[in-house]
Amino acid sequence: MSAAENMPELPETPEQDIRRLVDMQKAAHIAEGPMTAARRIDLIDRTIALLVDNGDAMVDALMADFGNRSPEGTLATDVGGTLGALKYAKKNVKKWMKPSKRHSMFPLGLLGASTRVEYQPLGCVGNVVPWNFPFNLCFGPMGSIFAAGNRTIIKPSEFTVHSSILTKELCEKYFDESDVAVALGGPETGASFAKQPFDHLLFTGATPIASHIMRAAAENLTPVTLELGGKSPVIVSDSADFKKTAARVMTGKTLNAGQICLAPDYVMVPEGKVDEFVAEASASVEAMFPTLKDNPDYTSVVNQRHYDRLQGYLDDAREKGAKIVEINPANEDFSQQPHHKIPPTIVVEPGEDMKVMQEEIFGPILPVKSYKTTDEAIGYVNDHDRPLGLYYFGNDKGEEKRVINSTTSGGVTVNDVITHIMQDDAPFGGVGPSGTGAYHGFEGFINFSHAKTIFRQSPFEFAAGALRPPYGESTRKMLASIIKK
Repeated sequence: MSAAENMPELPETPEQDIRRLVDMQKAAHIAEGPMTAARRIDLIDRTIALLVDNGDAMVDALMADFGNRSPEGTLATDVGGTLGALKYAKKNVKKWMKPSKRHSMFPLGLLGASTRVEYQPLGCVGNVVPWNFPFNLCFGPMGSIFAAGNRTIIKPSEFTVHSSILTKELCEKYFDESDVAVALGGPETGASFAKQPFDHLLFTGATPIASHIMRAAAENLTPVTLELGGKSPVIVSDSADFKKTAARVMTGKTLNAGQICLAPDYVMVPEGKVDEFVAEASASVEAMFPTLKDNPDYTSVVNQRHYDRLQGYLDDAREKGAKIVEINPANEDFSQQPHHKIPPTIVVEPGEDMKVMQEEIFGPILPVKSYKTTDEAIGYVNDHDRPLGLYYFGNDKGEEKRVINSTTSGGVTVNDVITHIMQDDAPFGGVGPSGTGAYHGFEGFINFSHAKTIFRQSPFEFAAGALRPPYGESTRKMLASIIKK
């Protein structure tokens, strides 16, 4: 029996129930006032306990949803990889909450006036969670959301039904509904969710869906954080160690079978080095996965829809003349299998008319193309949408600096892929089509806070009334002293 045939029914949350949750959390936010540091830390501690106590249940849920999802991969990404951001937020929340003293306009600061910025909780934050890392992307942002003193309502993906149901069960066990709630359902529920009057809306998912999210949020002028994706490039320098480079690229590309917003989407190598890279990539996959078909370490594509989409990319590339290198160390037959596994596959020197170069791949397919000069590689990246991640491999510091400074991306990892997202003291987010806003670290706290300026006027009346009519010569002299270069 396939995973799809064994999938439980996902209940739909009516729109009026979602609105009830939003209204309840917003009312609770007003009634409580700004959360104390102790309350924020308690919510973070509850999230940490939820993850630590239920890792095995999360492994089982994702195994059921994917058909095969590496247990160690789940523990590393959805459980262990989520804890760091939460623990870092817990450690720093008291420091982040402190008001920030600012400079007051001259000469008022000398006469007793003062300016400060206080970081005020927004209230109720909606979180639309994708299917690829359903626990990480549900509970990870809570570090920033709770540190900022907010409540949250979660809309999990309908593609990972077991994980979504488990998310609701765990949230109901570890939190009061006025702090954390879950709205289950499919696309209709998602559409209803996005148009609610949240104080902030976080969406992680595909770029084409993001425009619908923004349009729905605009009805209430709800601010949004969009964590999207796109085609994250790898630029391999002639100075790179190709064995290490290929191993690190393929580790990132095969993690979760490439179903990662930050997965390397295509690789650019110096002219004449394509065959070397393909050979090293094949060797690295063989070392990691001597077999694939029944190997629990190698994750399945999530469902038939995405399996067909990825096979369509390969069919399109073949029809248009691309060389296809399937990395299948044991030469296994994938035409008959209980799940939706696709061997890691390299598309050599793809054309721009191919779908693999036009759409985010989100699977274990990797185009590899050559470039003549570094400027050509940089130009290619800049001619396309700004990616969520950019990866440079090499030992030429000058070239590295030129690549980083001459391109725009959400983040950069040098001599590895994906791992900049793991840095808990640094913001994670996209730019342009790959996203807007960020979480993790202090920037995440700021993202889910309102920075409120508070100015206290000088006690001296002549300072406070300097621009009060009637105006005369003294007023003109004062203005003349201000309006100058």
